[in-house]
Amino acid sequence: MNDENLKTIEQVKQFLAGSEALNFAGVSAEERYQWIQALLVRFKYYQLKRAEKGVIRRHIEKVSGYSRAQVSRLIREYKQRGQLRKAQYKRHRFPRSYTTADIALLARTDELHDYLSGPATKKIMEREGEIYGHSEFRNISRVSIAHLYNLRRSHLYRSITKRYTRTRPVVVRIGERTRPAPRGNPGYVRIDTVHQGDLSGKKGVYHINAVDEVTQWEIIASVEKIAESYLVPVLESMLAGFPFVIRGFHSDNGSEFINKTVAELLNKLLVRFTKCRPRHSNDNGLVESKNGSVVRPDLSGGYAYIPQACAEALNRYNNDFLNPYINFHRPCFFLVSVTDHRGKVKKTYPYREVMTPYEKLKSLPTAERYLRPGVTLEKLEDIARQRSDNEFAERMVKARSNLFQNISRWDEQVARGSLPPPSPTPHPSQGKKSSQRQKRGYLTTPSCPSPGSFFD
Repeated sequence: MNDENLKTIEQVKQFLAGSEALNFAGVSAEERYQWIQALLVRFKYYQLKRAEKGVIRRHIEKVSGYSRAQVSRLIREYKQRGQLRKAQYKRHRFPRSYTTADIALLARTDELHDYLSGPATKKIMEREGEIYGHSEFRNISRVSIAHLYNLRRSHLYRSITKRYTRTRPVVVRIGERTRPAPRGNPGYVRIDTVHQGDLSGKKGVYHINAVDEVTQWEIIASVEKIAESYLVPVLESMLAGFPFVIRGFHSDNGSEFINKTVAELLNKLLVRFTKCRPRHSNDNGLVESKNGSVVRPDLSGGYAYIPQACAEALNRYNNDFLNPYINFHRPCFFLVSVTDHRGKVKKTYPYREVMTPYEKLKSLPTAERYLRPGVTLEKLEDIARQRSDNEFAERMVKARSNLFQNISRWDEQVARGSLPPPSPTPHPSQGKKSSQRQKRGYLTTPSCPSPGSFFD
């Protein structure tokens, strides 16, 4: 702004009375200071009267846009120093302890050792300087562990090295990580899957094993694939197959059970959902032992391959033979904890506690109050008394032999090309295709009674 024509106080007053608001657009602070200094010199500010000084102050405020306090500070500074200069702000900085070369050594060490923890990295740098005589590590080896992590986050460190962080897994908040506590009440089920072998890159059938913790009541079912569309209907029928009300459902951390569909099913049934804890391998130990002692020996003698298309025939065998045999005719050992005089707890399995799951359920105090609606001890007793243990086992062995002979014969026909290869059994929403597949005769099922719950 060129205001050299303003030479008297009256001219300045007229300018203030007639002009609008002005500002220094695009003018630096140094140029404003020079203009204010030139104005004070031209009007000989300190020789003016008090009222005249006020006019000059208002003129500076209006043109420069500074506040009254800022203008007073600049005039006072001019009086003290005889000139106005923009102060250069100097931020206080602590001296750098670790140079660019030190940070480069740290980055190089991290790259060579695949980014170890702070204490391990510091120990390596100390060994480089003290044991191996590399003097360039003398300074950086004295870094504290906390500041070592600060250096790793610095821009200089990141410009030297590039570290790629793997995607962290999403925490699945389904199920509660705890060991179920039945407190002697039936209805707390442990569940697990058993894979029945592979052959030439083809997956075999999967078995689902569910065991009650207190009574060891066990339900086994088979599915073609571990997928929600196949698994959820089977789970719902398995839970309905227990004679008592289900209160707890415990599984490992596999995605076949830890998913929203299973969680919604259990919420609908008002069942508490728990899952195994880390570093507690015995949380699901009961069902794991049943996998080895019941599922593996009975179904194809262990790990032999069973085609996925045979899941339907296996479920007929499970419903009509295997599950009734396990629960009514196969005795189990039951744990009894004994505390000695020193307070040590010893786990024993006395002979008097060897009984079938049904007998264990019947021996519980007020066993009737645990049963599902429509199930009574009289009905269960009738099922248990229909045949002796040996008679039922004989029928089961014959049915199992017939089942696997038919499976083996059918598998051989498919391998020779006598039968077209089976397509996987569709899930329940595709029932028409399933019935058509049965009519074609792709699978010869064993001569077993029609499938259904043995409580009927």
